[in-house]
Amino acid sequence: MAANDLMMELQKDSIKLDEESERKVVAMLLKLLEDKNGEVQNLAVKCLGPLVGKVKECQVETMVDTLCSNMVSNKEQLRDISSMGLKTVIAELPPSSTGLSLTVNVCRKITSQLIGALGMQDDVSIQLEALDILSDMLGRLSTALMSFHQSILTSLLAQLMSPRMAVRKRSIIALGHLVPSCSPALFTQLTEHLMGELSRGPPTANVRTYIQCLATVSRRGGHRIGEHLQKIVPMVVKFCNVEDDELREFCFQAFEAFVSRCPKEMSPHIQAIIKLCLKYITYDPNYNYDAEDDEDDSMDIEDREDEDQESDDEYSDDDDMSWKVRRSSVKCLEAIISSRRDLLVELYGSVSPTLVSRFKEREENVKTDIFSAFVALLRQTRHPHGPTLDTGAKEEPAISLLKKQVPTIVKALHRQLKEKSMRCRQGCFSLLTEMANVLPGQLGEHIPALIPDKSTSSNMKIDALAFLNVLLSSHSPETFHPHISVILPPVIQCVEDTFYKITSEALQVTQQIVKLMRPLDKPVSFDAKPYVKNIFACTSKRLKAADIDQEVKERAIFCMGHVLGHFGDQLGGDLQPTLQIFLERLKNEITRLVAVKTLTLVASSPLKIDLRPILAEGIPMLGSFLRKNQRALKLNTITALNVMVTNYSDSFKQPLIESILSEVPALIQESDMHISQVAITLITCMAKVCPSSLSKIGGTILPEVLNLVHSPLLQGGALNSILEFFQVLVGTKANNMGYSDLLKALRGPFYDSKSTDSMSVHKQSYYSVAKCVAALSTACPKEASGVVTNLIQEVKNPKSSESVRILSLLCLGEIGRFMNFEGQKELKGVIMEAFSSPNEEVKSAASFALGNICVGNLGEYLPFMLKEIGSQPRRQYLLLHSLKEMISALSAESLKPHVENIWALLFKHCECAEEGTRNIVAECLGKLTLVSPSELLPRLKKQLSSGSPLSRSTVVTAVKFTIVDHPMPIDTLLKGCIGDFLKTLQDPDLNVRRVALVMFNSAAHNKPSLIRGLLTSLLPHLYKETQIRKDLVREVEMGPFKHTVDDGLDVRKAAFECMYTLLDSCLDCLDIFEFLNHVEEGLKDHYDIKMLTFIMLARLSKLCPAAVVQRLDRLVEPLKATCTTKVKAGSVKQEFEKQEELRRSAMRAVAALLSISEVEKSPAMADFANQIRSNAEMATIFESLQGDPLTGAVESMDTS
Repeated sequence: MAANDLMMELQKDSIKLDEESERKVVAMLLKLLEDKNGEVQNLAVKCLGPLVGKVKECQVETMVDTLCSNMVSNKEQLRDISSMGLKTVIAELPPSSTGLSLTVNVCRKITSQLIGALGMQDDVSIQLEALDILSDMLGRLSTALMSFHQSILTSLLAQLMSPRMAVRKRSIIALGHLVPSCSPALFTQLTEHLMGELSRGPPTANVRTYIQCLATVSRRGGHRIGEHLQKIVPMVVKFCNVEDDELREFCFQAFEAFVSRCPKEMSPHIQAIIKLCLKYITYDPNYNYDAEDDEDDSMDIEDREDEDQESDDEYSDDDDMSWKVRRSSVKCLEAIISSRRDLLVELYGSVSPTLVSRFKEREENVKTDIFSAFVALLRQTRHPHGPTLDTGAKEEPAISLLKKQVPTIVKALHRQLKEKSMRCRQGCFSLLTEMANVLPGQLGEHIPALIPDKSTSSNMKIDALAFLNVLLSSHSPETFHPHISVILPPVIQCVEDTFYKITSEALQVTQQIVKLMRPLDKPVSFDAKPYVKNIFACTSKRLKAADIDQEVKERAIFCMGHVLGHFGDQLGGDLQPTLQIFLERLKNEITRLVAVKTLTLVASSPLKIDLRPILAEGIPMLGSFLRKNQRALKLNTITALNVMVTNYSDSFKQPLIESILSEVPALIQESDMHISQVAITLITCMAKVCPSSLSKIGGTILPEVLNLVHSPLLQGGALNSILEFFQVLVGTKANNMGYSDLLKALRGPFYDSKSTDSMSVHKQSYYSVAKCVAALSTACPKEASGVVTNLIQEVKNPKSSESVRILSLLCLGEIGRFMNFEGQKELKGVIMEAFSSPNEEVKSAASFALGNICVGNLGEYLPFMLKEIGSQPRRQYLLLHSLKEMISALSAESLKPHVENIWALLFKHCECAEEGTRNIVAECLGKLTLVSPSELLPRLKKQLSSGSPLSRSTVVTAVKFTIVDHPMPIDTLLKGCIGDFLKTLQDPDLNVRRVALVMFNSAAHNKPSLIRGLLTSLLPHLYKETQIRKDLVREVEMGPFKHTVDDGLDVRKAAFECMYTLLDSCLDCLDIFEFLNHVEEGLKDHYDIKMLTFIMLARLSKLCPAAVVQRLDRLVEPLKATCTTKVKAGSVKQEFEKQEELRRSAMRAVAALLSISEVEKSPAMADFANQIRSNAEMATIFESLQGDPLTGAVESMDTS
């Protein structure tokens, strides 16, 4: 009892012991370890743990000394209890990262005693305990034992020769813990020792031990073993041929560890290993599969089951270890498949048929692994970025190979689906599910073979239903119509199952079946009438039940929504009661969101389901949801109202509409543009349905919409919804909201702005207002012509403020797109005059106006504009901007007749010295090329060989503008000749190379398929540009100071940006180690490039952690250097800010590295983490980035 009370006290933080009591407590507890009563001993051990942190170091050392000497005593019970005590103490020692000398000293004491204990050959149990404790210590506190690593290694290697198997096994485990943190020299010593022993040809039992040890070392030390593989692999291959199943199993385990840890270094050996795996995957010397195959075809299933019974009894020999060989070779294959996507085509040729033929494996564990290897193969086949954007892209060769194998795979699985074993059938379903995902629509003709039969266990049902769900959603409806009668009854049975997970999956499948039986987008001949009643009945039962699982409730509501949406016209009297249930579900906070989504579904059904009876009560309820905080609920409610207002307009009376309108003003906020957009779309719908309803919104909704128009954040969808709203609003002819009232409200702020500064209103809102004015003008063309004259006067009037002038020009541009300004004779003069304004904003507004007016009146304005470009060199830039506006706004048809004139003019300017002008020319050329690619692309290509670097850079930039992120007719042409344009990566001119890199980046980002095939030839040139070139660095004297200028910086920056893009779009085509070499160089480069490489490093630690871990030691140094650099004391503020930013960015990279699981085992990284932790300034930065306290991150890092 006393020990128990002590235990309770020790767990409180308040306990403080003086030196004398500490000594007494420790002495007493150590004495209790020898107590006769087992329970007392156990309690004493438990008390040791909390004591470690409470007593002084010398007391902990006393404890450890006593425990260690007890460990070698000759009383077995005392030995056991003392080793438990030691483990408890080790677990409680503070991690070595805290730098406390306590841990280091205690560990030294224990280690020296343990190494002594290992030498006691006579008593195996002492050795085993010692090895166990050593493993514990190395696992947690390896870095504290640095000085002992050599002696630990020597004594562990000696134990590998032990005659006792258990000792050998535990020594291997301890070595595994030692490997990650030992020095490179020790690691080499260890591997050389193992290789030396193996080459002597020792007895088989020892060979097993050494190969097992190699596998463990490779798994724990990972990449380090890479440099020794050249010698190791041939040895292990040789041992595969020894007739010993266990040894073979260990050989394959070693291969698996090598392949997954060092894929690059294993490349030369991969083919040999695949060959071995394929040989041993079928290695089953005691069993004849052929006999079973022949009989299987000729006998009935029933007979076969009896035959199975016999065969199982016949082969029940326990000594048959061949299944272990088969299993380890399959696992090795899976490692190869997962780490070498580049070998896919080859794997489909050699490995896939063998795997399929082994589906008949008799040993269940092995069969499960075969399935999982095949699933890994299918996962690798999926495109890493989902389906490609390019419609014209050829099918990947791997996919076409897989398609050819589908019939064989299905046949093999069909046989497996009849097996009794649950695990086997579940494996089949997970494989089929993956296949349906990789090849949507390809399993159609095999459906009869795949329809699952009655399954028994619940997991089995869930798997089968999940597969059905994927299958149904990835094939066309017609494929299934013949099979509905077979599929439906078991699914309905599952809906009625008592286990909620099955019910929930089954409801999802039912929902898919409903969609297939009568798709709403096309007529089908299938008659669904016989099935509707059953589906309705079983779903309805689940819908009405109130006491079921949340997930089932939601799926039942949604499934019933589909039933109503697809078969509402066949339900007769059942329809209204069901709708009433939906109303009930709307009132319940837990189900209301799903109910809103479901009502949207039913309301938008083309069957025009009659919702009128529930609208009167339902609409005000939906209106009240608009006040709730839950964003998803608001969004879905607005969507639902939108659909209802559009489809049930006759039921919306004034009071109903007002109940909703009163809730809308609060939704129109610039803080959430998306909700504002859908809310404005809703008012627009209402205005179309019930124009009179809008008379009230002048005071409530309109001010909110106007606020939004004047917001700098407005763009895209929200802006378009406002434009439509204004057009509908002006069309309702509601009082006080006519054309002129709205114009006044829109343009008010620009006339009121007292200050002469034109930018008191944000630039974006000028464009938004101009678009709104144009939208109103297109709705009221009669009144618009007066407004146009007024706008021209505003621009002419010298008294107009700058902001009014800018707005008027932008409005003229926007209106000019839709209207022909033929009558306005003075317009050209007014715009040309604005080109000479001192204010840059007025100039660019005039340039915008001219381009857009040209769109509405090509015949008059285009020749005028081209003439001006030729004759006005000073205004060229603005005029070219106008041309760009025009080209961007016009359709290809209307541009075609003018292409030649524009092209000729642009080519005259493509050697302009001014880079801004060249960029505009390039953009115009690129956009023109899209009009008739087959003619114009070859012309651009021809221009590449021209002498002037300026024109080459313009052409390459033009190609950048032809690459857009959606499919275009030019894509196939581009694919053919982009290689020629990218040859400019080797151009002698620096600027051309930079522009080529920018174009490369754009292609990699928007259409990776254009460049994937060329990467092998392009990457060396890309990497070459990442290097610092001394000849481009020059010194400039600025008065007394010397200033270094690096002309190559921009090119390097472009190259690194390009590398970053390739990580996202073409990761599978990169040699990551080569890539990392250049990232490593970038970490030591200029500020801008460091910033880029830090982001890259963070990205890489997510995408390919294994490769990053291999290079860790080389990557940590530059990060460390950045974090510890100090800025000179007298530097300017910007220098300090720059350094601060760099540090934060480097810390982000460190945080990303620490999230990789094995990183903390690296001594360099652990050391760096301690440094961060002990430096208050760095720790603060790190903590602020983490979001969680630093200690957690470093603690987890140091548990090695």
